[in-house]
Amino acid sequence: MKYSELKQVLKNHKLRVTDSRMDILEFFTTQSHALTIKDLEEHFHDYDRVTLYRTLASFADQGVLHKIPDDTGMVTYGLCYDTCSSEEHHHNHVHFKCTRCGNVECINVRVPQVSIPGYQVLEANYIVNGICKSCA
Repeated sequence: MKYSELKQVLKNHKLRVTDSRMDILEFFTTQSHALTIKDLEEHFHDYDRVTLYRTLASFADQGVLHKIPDDTGMVTYGLCYDTCSSEEHHHNHVHFKCTRCGNVECINVRVPQVSIPGYQVLEANYIVNGICKSCA
């Protein structure tokens, strides 16, 4: 993605353009899988942990990223692209976790709408475990 396109993504999601946000957003766009805070810490030595956490939080709040829960308790983050805003997240797709390398990928397969009588469903997460294309 070009610099001007990254900048526009931040503006479209009502986020101030800063060097750290631009760098982190660019990193997400170059990866084929979802990322954890640990991935960011290993890649960005110039940014402290607080900056990384705040950036992830603002990206998730404004619809740039979505949180992907993990069975290990660690949260991974995937790009929302143009499907989400600060008001609504639309990321009801399958997440695939490789049991060998641990990478989590967003798969463009829709999860069916879940309705449970007497309950208000706000979000449904669907994680498929297996072996990814790279490890197969």
